[in-house]
Amino acid sequence: MDPRAEQIIDECKRQEESCRYTSTALYSWQKEVRILRVAFIVVPIICGTFASARIIVRDPTYDWFVAGAAMLAGLFPAIFKALDLDVSLKTIADSANRFKTLQDGFRQASLIGATRKTEDLEEEFKTLMQRMDDARSANPTIPDRHFAKGQAKIQKGDYDFDSVKAK
Repeated sequence: MDPRAEQIIDECKRQEESCRYTSTALYSWQKEVRILRVAFIVVPIICGTFASARIIVRDPTYDWFVAGAAMLAGLFPAIFKALDLDVSLKTIADSANRFKTLQDGFRQASLIGATRKTEDLEEEFKTLMQRMDDARSANPTIPDRHFAKGQAKIQKGDYDFDSVKAK
């Protein structure tokens, strides 16, 4: 095999691995943001319900509790907006999908590339790298804890294909 083709195939494998770790970290982060999003929507509703109970319960011993519930009900939407959780969820999901698609593209290029002319493989690699640059530029900064979670899942074998294990 042409040494240039071997180098391209090796780089495709490295990029596939990079995409696997990035997409896994993004999916981990996406799960967390979904939970936070639900909490930031449900908690103010519950707090608002307790705060409105003041109309029914006229006992002054509950005044601090009712005031606290009203304050939380008012703060949660502001915090939710400040954290930009609505936009982040979509951005995270889009980035995760991009990197997962690129992972497949690099894997296919490395496996099928050996059967092609070097020029064709190089052209496909350049196209994939352009898409990778686009994905990286649009990618939000992933918290380190999600890289660690993703790395642990991958190393545990959670994303290994049964057809590959059988070989």
